[in-house]
Amino acid sequence: MKRTLSLVILAACALGVSQAGAQSAQDILNRVDAAQKAAKDVSFRLQGSATLESAAQKVDLTVKSIPAQGLARLQFMAPDALADNIVVADRNEVRQYLFLTNQVTVTPTQKAAGGAGLGGLDFTQLTNAATLLSQYDVKLLGTSMVAGKKVYQLEATPKNAGTSDRARVWITEAGWRPTRVQLVGNGNKVLADLNVTNYKVNSGLTASGLKALPKDAQVIRQ
Repeated sequence: MKRTLSLVILAACALGVSQAGAQSAQDILNRVDAAQKAAKDVSFRLQGSATLESAAQKVDLTVKSIPAQGLARLQFMAPDALADNIVVADRNEVRQYLFLTNQVTVTPTQKAAGGAGLGGLDFTQLTNAATLLSQYDVKLLGTSMVAGKKVYQLEATPKNAGTSDRARVWITEAGWRPTRVQLVGNGNKVLADLNVTNYKVNSGLTASGLKALPKDAQVIRQ
């Protein structure tokens, strides 16, 4: 779960690279930041596999955000233990809906980030690439051609996080969007490998829609 959420954050960082040519990792990040600030809303789906609790499991979730409001929503379809769970985060709090218990746990954003093992990262930075990636050393590993379009491969390593885990993000110039995200551990072992699909920008998402949770759920404040 912790690694999956880390991957979601890193994938979201690559959500809107502009159409200018990119020559370095910093060029790409600058364009990501500019595009995210311009986007009214962003959504995508992450599908693949990840090593969770020492076992490989299917991962399937949607991510939706409204950058200007610092608002993000994650909804899980897989793994089974997380199916139908929802995480809604804004600048003040994180609301986690647990389907099996029909409960909503409300936690201050900073406390929730630390508790999730994300090194103190703010969940709402799903919508703020520049701030989030300032906490990572990011480099451009290479450029390849896929279907006649350039694809840039970035690698991000957390600064002072006490871990050797690294995240890799592939960004295509065909629409300037991420197509794949990996988490790599010791010995270049792939801990998670997720494809980005159903990528949309400015599809008319609303804050009320992103915040919606079952009205009959028990609310627990931490």
